[in-house]
Amino acid sequence: MPKIEKSEAQWREQLTPEQFDVTRKHGTERAFTGPHQDEARDGMFKCVCCGNDLFETNAKFDSGTGWPSFFEPTGSDAVSEHTDRKFFMTRTEIRCADCDAHLGHVFPDGPQPTGLRYCMNGHALTFEPDADA
Repeated sequence: MPKIEKSEAQWREQLTPEQFDVTRKHGTERAFTGPHQDEARDGMFKCVCCGNDLFETNAKFDSGTGWPSFFEPTGSDAVSEHTDRKFFMTRTEIRCADCDAHLGHVFPDGPQPTGLRYCMNGHALTFEPDADA
């Protein structure tokens, strides 16, 4: 599928200032300030920009970092990885595979079964609870 593309003006109209800064300008919210940190209901975390399914609640864990953290995305086609060399370090940036929204970063210090920690900005996500949650 082709990527979802919009002009900067269209994204600004659709998103809150915090969501725009994080997803379109590759910003990072301060720890413990974004939404979804304590969300524990069964459901799906989706991209705030396009609604793409990204992470299920059963992959969420409390990393103690102040950002929603997951050990795996919904599938290998949900997110894309990019090298981030900002701030004098090399990290792996995670973006939405459908609209290229910046979501956060992945680190190799998560729990099993993957050993990964997808550290996501809460402002990059929406949450849709399961019907029975």
